[in-house]
Amino acid sequence: MNTLYSMHLTNLPRRFLLASAIALALLGSTAYAADKLPVTASFSILGDIVGVVGGDRVTVTTLVGPDEDAHVFEPKPTDVKTILASKLVVTNGLGFEPWAGKLIKSAGYKGEALVAAKGVKVRQLKEDGHDATDPHAWQNPNNVVLYARNIAAALSKVDAAGASTYQANAEAYVKELQSLDAWAKEQFAAIPAPKRKVITSHDAFGYFAAQYGITFLAPRGVNADTEPSAKQVAQLIKQIQREKIRAVFVENMSDPKLIAQLSKDAGAKVGATLFVDALSGPDKPGTTYLQMMRHNVSELVAGMKLN
Repeated sequence: MNTLYSMHLTNLPRRFLLASAIALALLGSTAYAADKLPVTASFSILGDIVGVVGGDRVTVTTLVGPDEDAHVFEPKPTDVKTILASKLVVTNGLGFEPWAGKLIKSAGYKGEALVAAKGVKVRQLKEDGHDATDPHAWQNPNNVVLYARNIAAALSKVDAAGASTYQANAEAYVKELQSLDAWAKEQFAAIPAPKRKVITSHDAFGYFAAQYGITFLAPRGVNADTEPSAKQVAQLIKQIQREKIRAVFVENMSDPKLIAQLSKDAGAKVGATLFVDALSGPDKPGTTYLQMMRHNVSELVAGMKLN
């Protein structure tokens, strides 16, 4: 190094040198972040799955965050910018995000898009007397296996160099999902079938119920913002009392007033919060899909033991 230049550096204030080092570090981290594949996911649960499969090669932005309800989400102008900056946009599909298609179209997005629930064996249910598609497919871990593999394939399409990484991440996650499913089956097997009855805020557990042999009753329908009639609430109260159901739960993104009033009138006790359509915020037991599911299973089992 030039002696004069070296002396110049030595005589510079330490705070200037420190600031320069921090600036260089930030520039380096920005450049590294810029190398990552920008992906947008419609809601928090899907964002977590994309993040697991994508690993260090992706940066995931979620439009509907933790503890927020995708059913009633209203896109913001900044969401258009987020989508246009993405190399891949991932939605659940099955009618879960009716706003998503309009948002992607209005943004003029021309990149890759994936419906993560592609290939899922869809459940049908009754909504206001009409047949409706149940969009909550992630409530069965076996469906999330499909999600993970669909996401790996889509990421590989836009980032061929990372294909082996995405495939490996997805298959490692599949093993965790299979372990979760086996554990959940063991937990519910310990509860006699007649006691496997639960009251929740809205009808979001259809895939879960089918997988684990549980009866879920809900005052609201598929959409958490749909208000039940007084007659529906009265019928549900009678059923709770008749069948002596004590397992009553609220959901993290739902107004708890209805379920609290329902349990009061029926003489049941409201249990812990379940995480259904959204992950929890930090410092709560549902910050990832796997944590959310294990929390829900544990709380549901505890509630059923009261029946």
